[in-house]
Amino acid sequence: MADSQQPIRDTEEFRDHISTVAEDGKRIYVYPKKQKGRYYWRRTIVAAILLILFLVGPFIKVDGRPLMLFNVLKRDFIIFGIPFTPQDTFLFAVTMITSLVIIVLFTAVFGRLFCGWVCPQTIFMEHVFRRIEYAIEGDANKSRRLDKGPWTKEKIWKKGLKWTIFYLISLIIAHYFLAYIIGADEVLKLIKSPIGSHIGGFIAMIIFSVIFFMVFANVRDQVCTTICPYGRLQGVLLDKNSIVVSYDFERGEPRGPIKKKKKKKTELENLAASTDVATPAVEPQGDCVDCELCVKVCPTGIDIRNGTQLECINCTLCMDACNSIMDKVKRPQGLIRYASYNSIVEHKPNKVLTTRSIAYSVVMVVLLGFLGYLMVGRTAVKTFFQRARGTIYMEVDANHGKNLYNYQLINKTRDEISVDFKLLNKEGTLEFVGSKDLKVPPAGVNGGMAEGAVFITLDKKDLEGKTTPLKIGVFKDGKQIETIETGFLGPGQ
Repeated sequence: MADSQQPIRDTEEFRDHISTVAEDGKRIYVYPKKQKGRYYWRRTIVAAILLILFLVGPFIKVDGRPLMLFNVLKRDFIIFGIPFTPQDTFLFAVTMITSLVIIVLFTAVFGRLFCGWVCPQTIFMEHVFRRIEYAIEGDANKSRRLDKGPWTKEKIWKKGLKWTIFYLISLIIAHYFLAYIIGADEVLKLIKSPIGSHIGGFIAMIIFSVIFFMVFANVRDQVCTTICPYGRLQGVLLDKNSIVVSYDFERGEPRGPIKKKKKKKTELENLAASTDVATPAVEPQGDCVDCELCVKVCPTGIDIRNGTQLECINCTLCMDACNSIMDKVKRPQGLIRYASYNSIVEHKPNKVLTTRSIAYSVVMVVLLGFLGYLMVGRTAVKTFFQRARGTIYMEVDANHGKNLYNYQLINKTRDEISVDFKLLNKEGTLEFVGSKDLKVPPAGVNGGMAEGAVFITLDKKDLEGKTTPLKIGVFKDGKQIETIETGFLGPGQ
C-alpha cells in the first residue's frame, strides 16, 4: 500500500538553496528590471541624504579636528567630534554591545529594513552603479542580451565605458574611506606628493579600489546573500510578528492571469439550465495575476510570493512593481506590503509591541542609560597613580616619612591641559621629581600623555598601620575632575 501512495511534493524547495545558485552549483546572474514607484523615490531621498553626508563628512571639522576619524594604526578615534583613546576601551565595548542590542531589536521588529534603506552596499549599488549601468546598457533585457552576445564594437564600447566609470567611482570611494581613517588633510597631502614617497600606500589604495570595483561590477548581490553576516542573523531573529516585506497569500492565492468573462453561457451552464444539475462551483481567483514582475525587479532574484527568505533585503522594489500592476487591473494596492505573518493570517494590523520586542527594549533602555552615565562621567584626563615598584618607606626625619609614586596622565581632549595633585584625606606635601608643572599635551600629540614621579611626605602620627589609605584629587582650573585612591606604605614594611 505504501508503494501506491503518491510522493509528497516539497513546495518549499526554495529554502534548500539560494535563488542565485543553479542546481549544478553555477551562479545565476541577476538582471533586475528597472522599477520606479512611491517607495523607490523615498529610498532615493534617503540615499541622496546619506551620500551627501558621506561625501562632506571628512571635511567637517570641530575645533580643527575631523568630525569622524577611525585611525586604528595610531589609535586615534573621533566620533561626532568627541575624541576617544585606548583607555576608553570599556566605553567602546559598552557602545558595541548597545549597538548589537539595537540591531537585534530593530531586526526582530522590522527585519532587514537597514539593508534595503541605509546599507552602504545597497546605496552605492542601487543608487549609483546600477543607474550608470541602466544609462549605458539599458534595462534588464538589453543588459542580459549584451552579456550573452558576441564581443562586437558596441559591446566593447559599452562595457569599456561602464567599467571605466565604475573603477573611477571605486577609486573615489576608496579615497573617501581612507579620509575617514587618516583624515582628509592627510589624504590630500598623499595625492599631491610623489608616488615614490608612499609606494606602499599607493599599492594598498589600488588594491582596495579594485576590491570595490569587483564588488559593484561583479559580486553584487552575493554580498547580501552569502558574505554579509547580518543576513544570517535574520533567520534567528524574525518571528511571525516581525514586520517585513510580505506577500498577502490570503488575498493573492490562488494566483493566475485575468480571464475575460464570456457573454454567452457555456455548454455546461446551458446543460445545467435545461436540467436540474447544479453548475459546478468555480474556484475563486486571488488578486495575484502571476505576472512575476515582483521577481523580475528583485535585486537578489527571489520570489517574494514564496514567503520570507534570507535573501530578501526589504528594498521594496517588489512592492512598487506589484502596486503598479494592481493599479492597471483596478485592484487595491498592498498585495505585497510591509506586514507580519500573523497580521496576514489573522487579518489584523501589524503588532509592534510583543513580549520579545518589549524585553529587547528594556535591555536597550538600560544599556543606553548606562552608556549615557559613562559618557557624562567621562573625564577630560585619565590618571594612573601608583606607588613605585620596588620602593620602601623612606624616613625624612624623626616625625615624617615619604613614599615614591609614579603617575601617568592621558589627555582625552584636543587641547593642552594643566592639572594639579592635592591630598584630600591627609595633611602632607608633594615633591615632584623634575618640573611640577603638570601640562598634558593634546590627544594625538605624543599619545596625549604626560608622566613622571612624585614623593609624598606624611606625618608619622597620621599613619594607620602597615598601609595608610590615601586619596589624591586631580584638579583642572581649580575644579576637581578625578579622585585617585592609593596606599602609603608605613615604616618597617
